[in-house]
Amino acid sequence: MYVCSEKEKTEIQEENDSVSTCTTDPTHFIVLSPHLSIRFINDIEFRNQSIISEFILLGMSEDRDLQHFVFSLFLIMYLVTVFGNLLIVLAVSSDFHLHTPMYFFLSNLSFTDICVSTTTIPKMLVNIQAQNQTITYIGCLSQIFFVTVFGGFENFLLAVMAYDRYAAICHPLRYTVIMNFCFCGQLILLSLFINMVNALLHSLMILHLSFCTNLEIPQFFCELTQVLKIACSSTLINNILIYFLTCILGGIPVAGIIFSYTRIISSVLRMSSTGGKYKAFSTCGSHLSVVSLFYGTSVGVYFSSAFTNSPRKIAAASVMYIVVPQMMNPFIYSLRNRDIKVRLKKIFDSIHFMSFFQLINY
Repeated sequence: MYVCSEKEKTEIQEENDSVSTCTTDPTHFIVLSPHLSIRFINDIEFRNQSIISEFILLGMSEDRDLQHFVFSLFLIMYLVTVFGNLLIVLAVSSDFHLHTPMYFFLSNLSFTDICVSTTTIPKMLVNIQAQNQTITYIGCLSQIFFVTVFGGFENFLLAVMAYDRYAAICHPLRYTVIMNFCFCGQLILLSLFINMVNALLHSLMILHLSFCTNLEIPQFFCELTQVLKIACSSTLINNILIYFLTCILGGIPVAGIIFSYTRIISSVLRMSSTGGKYKAFSTCGSHLSVVSLFYGTSVGVYFSSAFTNSPRKIAAASVMYIVVPQMMNPFIYSLRNRDIKVRLKKIFDSIHFMSFFQLINY
């Protein structure tokens, strides 16, 4: 028997005689037994799945000149993201006055942003530089796993940070009791564990899929939904799992954020002091900006992907939620938060002093 060409393979199964044939290849096979037909097709799917070693990431553009621009742009964005978020982590960890729940969660958010960007951008930069669009099967699964983990973890972190602001504004006298160090650590670990289980489920489900010769992913990284679209086998269970877990793991944090800010606004409006109102809203301003950017870009990309079939447009839209929020978060917090600005100024002053001191000694 000969396995028909997978590139343009068609299967015709008639109810009475159960005939399967390949119509676009000069060689073909005919199986008269329904049981043999099913077993043969399953054998084809098994062999298709077993020989998959890599996928092709179409990226942002095939134009060589434009690729140089894309490489430079993404390299700058990646360096800004890593450097900016590292400064936030350094500022929080080096100042005892910033060892509070709010800044503890902020440093975790910055670390998560670094992880999201590092999971996707470096591979794209390497591919552009090497003029190679491939990514290994294991590498693709790894990207799906870590993007799902850190993307979901950031979603949970935003909800935890909203609850922290709710406890600080609505229950100021009990704040230190409610948001104690042990409870904050438990929230972080629980959020990370839930999203690791979620990512592991999706990764294991992909292992059961078979792929034909269409291995082109219209993205600059392995996105779960795009990988499912190129699978030969049924992805019904995968899609049901995605929608179900997205509704649960995405809906609960959003509901928590809405609840927290509803109570915060209600509490602030009852304040008699104008200064108290301003201080309360100023502490929430940075977080609200980050929340708006995170969910706004995610919703925008979802709808733009639903109404376009252009691979390049889909890849360009994905930049808005996988790169831009992670790059902008440090600027939002450093520009709107006085404590962070003061600490960053001290860090830069110390760096300048050390550079000047080394220059004198030299």
